[in-house]
Amino acid sequence: MFHVPERARLTSHPLLHSSRHDGNNGAFCVSSPEPGWELYLIASADDGWEHVSVHACNAHGRTRTPSWKEMCAVKDLCWDAEDEVVQFHPPRSEYVNLHPHVLHLWRSLDHVIERPPRWMV
Repeated sequence: MFHVPERARLTSHPLLHSSRHDGNNGAFCVSSPEPGWELYLIASADDGWEHVSVHACNAHGRTRTPSWKEMCAVKDLCWDAEDEVVQFHPPRSEYVNLHPHVLHLWRSLDHVIERPPRWMV
């Protein structure tokens, strides 16, 4: 089940504001498991997909790509333990890169995404 960290919702940011009325759609800022960093999330649920984009920022305004540990923390924050969530690497011709340090988590509501055999994962 998809859920967002409501207490971390950005309600007054000039570009990323949202309200409780937006449901699971909106912008959020949560503490990173990596000391000195925060994670900015944009969550959405539309067209049969749940989605969270993530980037890391520190108090000095420096940004970086989230670590595996941070992406696991976001997965656990926004989905249940048994929900399967993926990161896609589409063909380069289909990249949409609006921010160089953002990673995305996706969950399909309509399709089971085929996985490799368990021993390979």
